[in-house]
Amino acid sequence: MSPKHRKSPSSASRQRGFSLMELMIALMIIGVIATLGFKAYGKYSAKARYTKAQDTMKTVAEGLDQHYLKYGKYPDLGSFDAMVDANSPLVKQNMIPVNTPAKDMWDQPFEGKSTKATYELKCLGDPTDQEDRPPFTREPGKIGGASTTPGGEAAGGTK
Repeated sequence: MSPKHRKSPSSASRQRGFSLMELMIALMIIGVIATLGFKAYGKYSAKARYTKAQDTMKTVAEGLDQHYLKYGKYPDLGSFDAMVDANSPLVKQNMIPVNTPAKDMWDQPFEGKSTKATYELKCLGDPTDQEDRPPFTREPGKIGGASTTPGGEAAGGTK
C-alpha cells in the first residue's frame, strides 16, 4: 500500500457506532413524541366515545319518533332498558337495531322513559371530563338545541 492509503493507528482503533449519549438523546426524543401522541390519542378516543353515545341516543330517539309517526303516540316504556330490550315494540318493528346498548361507552346506564305523549332520554356524559363532554338529553322537539316536533315541524307549527 502506498503511504497515502494507509490508515493512521488512531483511526484504525476507533470503533464505529453510536455513543451512549447519542442513544440516550434519541430515546428521550422518541419518548417525548410518544407522550404527545398518546395524549392526542386519548383526547380523540374520548371524543369518539362521546359521539358514539350521542349516536346511540339519536337512534333510539328516531325509533321513538318513527313509532309516533306510525301510531300517533309513543310506546309506554318505563326505562331505557325496556326500549332496547328484544321484546320492545321498537326492536320488534325494526325501528331500532337489535342489541342496541343499554349502557354508554363509560359503562354507565342510559336513562330514559316514554309515555304516550312524550319521551326523555339521558346520557350522563363523560365522568372524567364533564366540562368538555357533559350530560345530555333528548326529548321530542329538542334535538341539539333545535326546536322541532317529531314530524319535523318547527315548534310554532310552521316548517
